[in-house]
Amino acid sequence: MIAIIDYDMGNLRSLENALGRLGAECLVTADPDVIRKAERVILPGVGHAGKAMENLEARNLPSLIRSLRQPVLGICVGMQVLCRDSEEAPGKPCIGIFDAHVKQFSPVPGRKVPHMGWNDLSNMEGKLMKSVAPHSFVYFVHSYYAGLCPDTVATCNYDGLPFSAALRYENFYGTQFHPEKSGDTGEQILKNFLSI
Repeated sequence: MIAIIDYDMGNLRSLENALGRLGAECLVTADPDVIRKAERVILPGVGHAGKAMENLEARNLPSLIRSLRQPVLGICVGMQVLCRDSEEAPGKPCIGIFDAHVKQFSPVPGRKVPHMGWNDLSNMEGKLMKSVAPHSFVYFVHSYYAGLCPDTVATCNYDGLPFSAALRYENFYGTQFHPEKSGDTGEQILKNFLSI
């Protein structure tokens, strides 16, 4: 069973539907016991990283998440709060799994903020990216990004700025893009996560 963490920040319905199409049993929950016992855990997220951390802390979930040993996938803001910290929440530490600092895109000529729409992946490695062709397109919507770091397992280039499109450290994985909204490529990535 997959526990999808509910902390009032997630795009839960489309994620549930995508997993259901793959035949995966999932439960949307904030119950620590259910999360702890799940075979896999997904931390989705849409919105503000500071608010996300507040909501997680209100449910006493950050330390629980750090303690998990099953495969964990953070999506969008869910990935960002698994990093060290974020410029979106100055002075507030995040969960600290990935050794990455989350920064805000600087608007420059030709680069719109937020980064919204389809963009391609490169420099892919590891189990999460298995069978994903180079330069496959996935769907992004974000104004903040994790810089390149030792945990980067896929990159994206947004108008000359490379950033971490996916991260991995031990049993923790993250995607800045939304696999549940990324067509066949996103489906393959979710399949890969289910097989880890």
